[in-house]
Amino acid sequence: MTLWIKICGNTTFEDAQLAAEAGADAVGFVFAPSPRRVTVEQAAGIVPQLPATTEKIGVFVDADLDEIALTVERCGLTGVQLHFDAPPVLAAQLRENFGAKLRILRVVHFDPVVAGGMALNFDPDTDAILIDSRTPRAVGGTGQAYDWSIARTLFQEKEAQKRLIAAGGLTPENVAEAICTLRPWGVDVASGVEAAPGRKDPARVAAFVANARSAR
Repeated sequence: MTLWIKICGNTTFEDAQLAAEAGADAVGFVFAPSPRRVTVEQAAGIVPQLPATTEKIGVFVDADLDEIALTVERCGLTGVQLHFDAPPVLAAQLRENFGAKLRILRVVHFDPVVAGGMALNFDPDTDAILIDSRTPRAVGGTGQAYDWSIARTLFQEKEAQKRLIAAGGLTPENVAEAICTLRPWGVDVASGVEAAPGRKDPARVAAFVANARSAR
């Protein structure tokens, strides 16, 4: 199985192109309060310049159908990441509007206390579930990893039912260990490959993709 790799939190064409050239399958753009936030206008200027084979994923927090659909259309996004406790009807509405061509990711924040009983709610309109870390101040881009040894059972039990993506605190230095421990369908990174918030480090992006591919 080929590992799916997403480099998230891109704010410039140069950074998004860098990720694509390094071999990432997808690049992410954050449309929510964050040091990595981009406007619809900014993303609309970047996305058309990227390779057609690279997925362009919009990350949304507490957004409704109209806002997400308008952003997808104006920017030419190929996928959305629902980075909040979105109702299942939202994914169904997006699927009805855009069909199978839109990749829909849903985020679940890992809770080590109830790891064995975490409800992932595998609805038919979600293509994959991203398991992320969370802090009191941030719902994503935290730079903090959860305990992979505790999460391993969740990943290995649920992977047969749905594609799971590991995120949260991944870096070029630890991504191989995360992959070997969790055996995820994909990995997602933002702050772990940055030179500064919102700006990517070319060497770290290249190393992350290379180390992730080698681990698989």
